[in-house]
Amino acid sequence: MRVLGVDPGLTRCGVGVVEGVAGRPLTMIGVGVVRTRADDELGRRLVAVEQGIEQWLDEHRPDRVAVERVFSQHNVRTVMGTAQASAVAILCASRRGIPVALHTPSEVKAAVTGSGRADKAQVGAMVTRLLRLAAPPKPADAADALALAICHIWRAPAQNRLQQAVALHTSRGASGPAGPHTPHPSKGRTA
Repeated sequence: MRVLGVDPGLTRCGVGVVEGVAGRPLTMIGVGVVRTRADDELGRRLVAVEQGIEQWLDEHRPDRVAVERVFSQHNVRTVMGTAQASAVAILCASRRGIPVALHTPSEVKAAVTGSGRADKAQVGAMVTRLLRLAAPPKPADAADALALAICHIWRAPAQNRLQQAVALHTSRGASGPAGPHTPHPSKGRTA
């Protein structure tokens, strides 16, 4: 599986492509940052993010896209820009029919480092180790994008099994494996 991880941001949107399967060594295919100028108007910045992500999708042809789930922050302006960049990434992938998964920052940290409270340096160090890189990718947004891709590759098999179980349960509906529900013979009878 080839996954494009996207650490959304308006000024720096981290992108990283990782290939592999759970339980085997993973390979970094590419890593970088889509940058926009803070003094540009919002529309131009969103178009620049879109163009950058489209270029990564064209060049690397991922099977899946993993995007960091936006969570509430104290700085509303920052979270709005992050949410807008996230939406652009989701739109670009969805337009091509590429499945998108959202992962929380703590989920990604826990998957890569074993602790949902790991700091950026710990994430960068583990990404470097897991992908057998000479040095941590810079800036941290790039390392975070790779961590998102790693997290998705490792968690996708379990998520797929869960989705299949839910689909199977849903397709059976209320009838269950034995067919439609019939009342118990002793219930509803009068003597």
